[in-house]
Amino acid sequence: MEREKLQSRLGFILLSAGCAIGCGNVWKFPYLCGANGGGAFVLIYLICLLLLGLPVMTIEFALGRASQKSPAKMYQQLEPKGTKWHIHGKFAVAGNFFLMMFYTSVAGWILYYFIKSATGTFVGLDTPAVNAVFSNLTSSPIRMVSVMAVVVMLGFVILSFGLQKGLEKVSKYMMLSLFVLMLVLVVHGMTLSGAKDAIAFYLKPDFSKITISVVVSAMNQAFFTLSIGIGSMAIFGSYIGKDRSLMGESFNVIILDTLVAIIAGLIIFPACFTYGIDPGAGPSLLFIAMANVFANMPGGAIWGSLFFLFMFFAAMSTVLAVCENILACIMDLTSWSRKKACLICAIALLILATPCALGFNVLSGFEPLGPGTGVLDLEDFLVSNILLPLGSVLFVIFCTVNSKRTWGWDAFKKEANEGKGLKVKDWMKPYFTYVVPAVTLLVFFVGISTFKDKISLAIVVGFVTFALGVFVTARDKD
Repeated sequence: MEREKLQSRLGFILLSAGCAIGCGNVWKFPYLCGANGGGAFVLIYLICLLLLGLPVMTIEFALGRASQKSPAKMYQQLEPKGTKWHIHGKFAVAGNFFLMMFYTSVAGWILYYFIKSATGTFVGLDTPAVNAVFSNLTSSPIRMVSVMAVVVMLGFVILSFGLQKGLEKVSKYMMLSLFVLMLVLVVHGMTLSGAKDAIAFYLKPDFSKITISVVVSAMNQAFFTLSIGIGSMAIFGSYIGKDRSLMGESFNVIILDTLVAIIAGLIIFPACFTYGIDPGAGPSLLFIAMANVFANMPGGAIWGSLFFLFMFFAAMSTVLAVCENILACIMDLTSWSRKKACLICAIALLILATPCALGFNVLSGFEPLGPGTGVLDLEDFLVSNILLPLGSVLFVIFCTVNSKRTWGWDAFKKEANEGKGLKVKDWMKPYFTYVVPAVTLLVFFVGISTFKDKISLAIVVGFVTFALGVFVTARDKD
C-alpha cells in the first residue's frame, strides 16, 4: 500500500509536539521544579533538552523518513543484510503498548476531573471531601476501567478516519485549543495574589540550588518528556516529505514542548503560592492540591474546568500520537486496512490496559517493585527507566557508527540534511556517537538506582542483556 502522508508541515510539527506534550509537561515538570529549586531546575532542563533531546529526536525522524516504515519494519529497510537490529523494532512496538497501558488510565483520570469540575462537584467542598474524590475514583474498578475505556475508544475512533482526516485534523484543532487555553489560564494566574512570588521562585535561577541531584533530575525529565527511544517520533518522520531538514524540525518540536512545560508552571505555581500549596507536592499536586485550589477559588468551577480541559487535550495529544504509532506498526506487520487495525488494536489495548486500571483496587495487593507500588509503577518503570534510554542508545549507535554492521553516520547525515533548515554537521559526529550514548546510559543507571528490590533488578538485568545481545549479534552472518 502507498504510504500515507500528512497534509502540511504544520500538521507534522503539531503532531510531533503533541506526542511530546503530555502529562509529563503539565504534571511532572512543575512538581519537579518545585522539588528541585525552581528556576535552577528550569535552566538545567533547557540545556539538557538541547544537548540530549535534539540529537535523538533528529535520529528518530531520520530513521522514519528514510525507511518510510513504522518502527516495526524500519530496521529491515535500513540494516545491512544479515544483521539483527530489527529485534529492537519489536521492543519499540512493545514500548508503545506499555506506555499506553498506563497512560490511558491517567488520561481517564483527567477526563473524570474535567467532568467533575464542569458539573460543579468541587465547589464548596472542604479538603477531606475534595481528597475523597480521587480515592473514590481509584477504589472503584468500574469507574477506573470505564474512564480508561473512553480514552482508548475515543483515540481509535479518531484514528479510524485516516491520517489526514482523522489524526491530523483533530490534532490541529486540539493543539491550537490547548494553546488558547494556556494563554487564558496564564492571564488568570497572573491576577492571583501569589503570582509575583511564584514567578520569582519559578524563573529566577538560584545557582546555589544546582546540585548533582538537580542535574540528574532535569536530565531524566528532558529525556522522558520527548518520548524518544521507542520510535514514537520515527513514525511521523515516515509521513513527511524531504523539503525540510530534520534537525530544524526537531528544534521546532522541542520549542513547543518546552513552551507548554514552562507555561504549565506559570498556571500552577501562582495558584500554589496564593493558596498555600507546596509546589513540590509530587503527583498529588494535580489531582488533590489543584482540585482543592479550584474548590476555594472564586469562579473555581469555570477555572477548574478550563484547567482540566487543558490537561486532557495535552494527554490526548500523546494518546493519539502513540496509538497512531501502534496502529502503523500493526498495519505494516499485517497489511490490514486502517479500520480493521483500529478495531483490533482498540480491543487489544482495552485488555492490556485493564490491569493498570485494576491495580488501585482489585489488584492493589500486587506490589511488583516493593511495598506501595502497583501495576502502573511497573509499566512506567519498564518504559521510562529501561525502554526509552536503552532504545535511544541503540538508535544512536545504529545511526552514528560507520560500520558494515550499521546504517552509519554518512547515511544518517544525508537523510537528516535533506531540505531547508538547520543541518547536522560533521563536527557533531563525536558528540552524537560518544557523548549522547554515555549521557543516556547515565540516565538509565541513575533511573534504576532508585529501585533496589530483587524483582526490579532482575527486570533491569534482563533488558540490559537484551540490549547487549542486539549489539553483539548485529553482524554479518558470514
